[in-house]
Amino acid sequence: MMKEADKQKPFHFKQFSLFHHRSTMKVGTDAVLLSAWIDPGDVKTVLDVGTGSGIIALMMASRTNAKVDAIDIDPESCAEAGQNFLRSPYSKRLTVFNQGFTTFASQTNRAYDLVISNPPFFINDMKSENLKKNKARHTDSLSYDDLCRGASKLMNTNGRFAVVLPYVESRMFVETASKHNLFLNKKLLIFPKPCFQPNRVNLEFCKEKPTKIKEEKFIIRQESGNFTQQYVDLLGNYYLSINKQ
Repeated sequence: MMKEADKQKPFHFKQFSLFHHRSTMKVGTDAVLLSAWIDPGDVKTVLDVGTGSGIIALMMASRTNAKVDAIDIDPESCAEAGQNFLRSPYSKRLTVFNQGFTTFASQTNRAYDLVISNPPFFINDMKSENLKKNKARHTDSLSYDDLCRGASKLMNTNGRFAVVLPYVESRMFVETASKHNLFLNKKLLIFPKPCFQPNRVNLEFCKEKPTKIKEEKFIIRQESGNFTQQYVDLLGNYYLSINKQ
């Protein structure tokens, strides 16, 4: 008899498909927007911290010729990400590590042009009864300080560090990053609709303090509920279709 997990269908992008049913966090707008927004340039090495099903790692592999490493503390997420990597056109450039980030950062000799993460970001919010989801979403498993310390250590001199965070938490994160000589270089304020306040922020850090921080705004949906042209233009190259819903 077919197991329930076997009946699940993959999530299809134009460049690849992936399963995300066993991972702590499913494919979502936060990770996809971050991966599409960041300008990879000519990066040769990328590290995805908290990879889950591997969505960010796969998107970065699809946009570059870089060697992409992915890390996650959850064994099932790593197993699913590893299978997704093997099924992808980029399998030879993708590697997954089932390890805590602080341990990985302290032990590896690797250096990266880009460290990117959709990290655990809730600090004081109510926790669910799902312990695996708590690890993925709350900073108990990876504090802002540990994430910034590790990213700073692993980045090349001209490397960059990119994260997506809730708007309120992002201000605290910027302060923490500066303590590790990571300076905000660019940010994208993400609004659900024009009449709403931003609820997410994409941040890009570098090791050299910029003369000016580049700030952009991004609105996901119109007041009518349809996706904005801005959303379609950024993500149309990745989703098979973007419905007006």
